[in-house]
Amino acid sequence: MKTLGERIRELRAERDLSLRELADKLGGMSAAFLSDVELGRRYPSEKVLADMARVLGVATEELKKHDARPAVEDLKRLATANPAYGLAFRRIIDKGMTADELMRKLEGKKANRKTTQ
Repeated sequence: MKTLGERIRELRAERDLSLRELADKLGGMSAAFLSDVELGRRYPSEKVLADMARVLGVATEELKKHDARPAVEDLKRLATANPAYGLAFRRIIDKGMTADELMRKLEGKKANRKTTQ
């Protein structure tokens, strides 16, 4: 899955907009800020993200699904509060499990739990 910045860059390129042109359409925002967003160094506010979605012709939710920050912060908080989560995450990484594999495994466990209840 693409990062938020990668998706924004892709949409901008599809619309043949330069960073400066997108910045102008967003009300004179800094092209440097947009570059930082595309490179993952900075993140837009909710309002700016909604404005970007409007200008790029997509739903705000389309952009939000590429923003991994909340999940990463949740994972950090869980691992800090309970070291067993850290160990579980480390095992997932060490096994080289992909996100799709993890999701399939979790969905399979959920289905098994429902049938045994």
